Amino acid sequence: VQLQASGGGLVQAGGSLRLSCAASGRTLSRYSIGWFRQAPGQEREFVAAISWTGGMTYYADSVKGRFTISRDSAKNTVYLQMNNLKPEDTAVYYCAGLLVLVGSVLHVDPNKYDYWGQGTLVTVSS
Repeated sequence: VQLQASGGGLVQAGGSLRLSCAASGRTLSRYSIGWFRQAPGQEREFVAAISWTGGMTYYADSVKGRFTISRDSAKNTVYLQMNNLKPEDTAVYYCAGLLVLVGSVLHVDPNKYDYWGQGTLVTVSS
């Protein structure tokens, strides 16, 4: 599966953005999707994940209550709604896919994911 992240941009602190992770090549069914971000000079960190059923979600403490991950099977797309953005949210955001053959799992470890999108830059000004 090929993933493409989009929706990044420049926003003032307190503002909102919605990122999209669109899949091509095959359906996202059976793929758990995670969002990660990487700020300059820092390691890639987990942001949020959603199971292939959509029934389970998990968030990093730093974004809990501000970000919402969701998926639209009909559009073969996963979204990350980001509200009340802060300057420390500035980073390149990546979506990643994990094929799940049995059960329903989420991972916060980026090394568990098999497929990655190209990233989209989010810049939050103070």
